[in-house]
Amino acid sequence: MAETIISPGVFTRENDISFIQPAPVTVGAAIIGPTVKGPVETPTLVTSYNDYTRKFGVTFNSGSTSNEFLTSLAVKNYFQQGGGSVLVTRVVSGSFTAATSTHVSASNYAATQPFELATLGKGTIYNNSTGLLDAGQHNTDGSLATGSADNLRWEISNVNNAKGTFSLSIRQGNDNTKNKIVLETYNNISLDPNSPDYIEKVIGNQVVSLPAGATQVTVTGEYVNRSNYVRVSAVNLPTIDYLGIDGITVNSAGGTSYSASLPIAQSGSFYNATGNNYSNNAGASKFFGSITSTNIQGLVPANYSNVITLLGNKDDYAFNVISAPGANSSDHSIVTDGLISLAETRGDCIAVIDLDGYGSTVANATAAADALNSSYAAAYYPWVQMQSATGKLVWCPPSTVIPGIYAFTDSSSAPWFAPAGLVRGGVTGVIQVEKRLSKTDRDNLYDGKVNPIATFPGAGIAVFGQKTLQTKASALDRVNVRRLLIELKKFIGNQANTLVFEQNTVATRSRFLAAVNPYLEFVTQRNGLYAYKVVMDDTNNSADVVDRNQLVGQIYIQPAKTAEFIVLDFVVQPTGATFEG
Repeated sequence: MAETIISPGVFTRENDISFIQPAPVTVGAAIIGPTVKGPVETPTLVTSYNDYTRKFGVTFNSGSTSNEFLTSLAVKNYFQQGGGSVLVTRVVSGSFTAATSTHVSASNYAATQPFELATLGKGTIYNNSTGLLDAGQHNTDGSLATGSADNLRWEISNVNNAKGTFSLSIRQGNDNTKNKIVLETYNNISLDPNSPDYIEKVIGNQVVSLPAGATQVTVTGEYVNRSNYVRVSAVNLPTIDYLGIDGITVNSAGGTSYSASLPIAQSGSFYNATGNNYSNNAGASKFFGSITSTNIQGLVPANYSNVITLLGNKDDYAFNVISAPGANSSDHSIVTDGLISLAETRGDCIAVIDLDGYGSTVANATAAADALNSSYAAAYYPWVQMQSATGKLVWCPPSTVIPGIYAFTDSSSAPWFAPAGLVRGGVTGVIQVEKRLSKTDRDNLYDGKVNPIATFPGAGIAVFGQKTLQTKASALDRVNVRRLLIELKKFIGNQANTLVFEQNTVATRSRFLAAVNPYLEFVTQRNGLYAYKVVMDDTNNSADVVDRNQLVGQIYIQPAKTAEFIVLDFVVQPTGATFEG
């Protein structure tokens, strides 16, 4: 509180200038492609590989063969390399719908269900019942005849007629009565819309969808989905103001006790979902090294368009690298061109692009790279062999593992360090490369803007290049410089956002400088910059600029360059020569 100075005396005041500026927001990779299950065309954050498997699954049966999508291999590798989060977006072919719960019985209503559930994920994999009623669906041990680790079942317990509450558990589809696998439990929920424990408020009731050609998802429903697995699709028997004002008396409607609307203790399953982007192509879907121009793990290139358009919305989705393992520029240019355009338009991420399919040559790769020109994309060669969750050894495109290299670089050093070399470029989880590159091969690739994945005896497999796909020689033809610019623009842009609609005064400019200069000094001390200078004063904010309601800042930087070519001169001297210095 300000003091009024009238009579003489000593007045102490505080001026706190120790505000800690927020560190840059850490974001991870965006990986798009088919998954076993999960939300369709809805970017979903996963924070661990276990989180991914719960939401999207890992293995599936295609015909008589167990298989895995490249998406899950890429996510697993990313987390193994130290990545903190991944934005996964499931791509599908055709129409997909959610599964709905089988009949929930009320204590006094035979036909009307008190409430209904729907799965957040879509596709027939969520079906473990053949109809609305569960009759005949259970085995003698209480397991579901078609239950699996990738689908769900529900259970109601602890029904309390006095309070109008009950518990709802979401269980894994392949458990049984004696060995229940409970994924989520919601205790003391009610059907009373006026209660804070109302089932829709606690679990959520929102439907998320992406209309064709839309740039944003459409959300309907009042309550955010708090469950990781289901939403409430309907409440048919609401128990409005179940308890009287004395907190004890059970209200009634038309002389019928509301307790008759409560569900009874029971369990059930899910049914009626549609859509299956791998079973529909059983025997025809092409995986790993068999991917063709018209079959990307059961998808066609056009299936990716909606998702790429959606992820162009940088206000809703944050990430620093994006890839679509399985799509390559030679066969699926609509996908790779879309990724590059997305990265260029957003300006806050880099796209990892695959150039050609399995079996391509160095010449194929460099020819494909020659047709591309962007500092917001990078390409690598050759394909790598990994072990699938099915136990099989499979061939994967470089984009499956490169985001993990970036993640390791970020966690061990900083984004402005080169994600390459024997220190940071080691490729975890790779058994061998498709082609062991000679020095000539590496030279041809690097000269053609393609980063080699090389094998070094005794040192293992490592990324040995960090060029972007930019054709013109400049600082931005290197991945570390592009990623440095991305980090700087992201942090400084966030600081500038706080100045919008502020007064264009010296105080406002000083606040910006006080935030930006320490951060650039931090980057300099961590070997990201040689030098920098920030100008935001009267020299670039003249009266006419201010009159146009503009605030101009200029950031000059000298990016630190990497040592990619080490020259060591060994000078042989005659016996008796002296060494000076």
